[in-house]
Amino acid sequence: MKKVEIKTLLANTTVKLSERPTYLDLDASEKKKKKELNDLREALSEHQDTMYAHGKYGVLICLQGMDTAGKDSLIREVFQEFNPRGVVVHSFKTPTSLELKHDYLWRHYIALPARGKYAVFNRTHYENVLVTRVHPEYIMAENIPGIDSVEDITPEFWTQRFEQIRNFEKHVSENGTVILKFFLHLSKEEQRNRLLRRLENEKHNWKFSPGDLKERALWDKYQECYEEAIKETSTPYAPWYIIPSDDKEAARVLVAKVIYETMMKLEGIQEPELDDEIKAKLGQYREMLSKPEN
Repeated sequence: MKKVEIKTLLANTTVKLSERPTYLDLDASEKKKKKELNDLREALSEHQDTMYAHGKYGVLICLQGMDTAGKDSLIREVFQEFNPRGVVVHSFKTPTSLELKHDYLWRHYIALPARGKYAVFNRTHYENVLVTRVHPEYIMAENIPGIDSVEDITPEFWTQRFEQIRNFEKHVSENGTVILKFFLHLSKEEQRNRLLRRLENEKHNWKFSPGDLKERALWDKYQECYEEAIKETSTPYAPWYIIPSDDKEAARVLVAKVIYETMMKLEGIQEPELDDEIKAKLGQYREMLSKPEN
């Protein structure tokens, strides 16, 4: 299998999505890619068990991408070996009435991972600078002071939101949460093919919505908004990785590889040692448990 340096997937403040590939040939059969993914997810699962016992770090995985980019299946495949208590997936939909009574980051803050666990955001706080930017009328539901009409949503409004998101992620990372953000980079042609498959395969018809076509018509606007959001919020403490996603198997391998290599760089993650007094009495405890009970 072709070796991929994860640093080549990193975004930066000058990234141009049109210059990033949507397909990456790993020079491997489907069988080899599946084996590589299986090895990575088993290693991640074992590491998460140790991380849970260590109790100092949480991990936040953020997934963004256009419709059909493969977020759901990626979550299912990458995290399937995890202890169910070790990973929590949050799929953020249209804000509820309760959520709209709070600031836009509130529902994301309360979903952050506990120490020792992973949280996966399937669509994230970035929807607040993506879908709301393409459809600024959605902002009106937030009932923000000083925003009385769409005309009040100025470029400065978005600049402020980017700053708020950077501050949110900085605060979270400084308090023990590892943040990794992935943009599943899909070509427009591959999206068309996947939407067609949803229509042609009766089992997958339920996944299709006419709204998908309305959003697809805004493809270029979404690409512009993604590009700016990535540029504005790609930081050392919360990096963006741009994952070529026309090949779903390859995308899963790449995401798992980034997570694994990042976690391996963290020092000192190990299971805690028993108290000396307890350790000295282990033989006594074994003997007590070995005796037959009445």
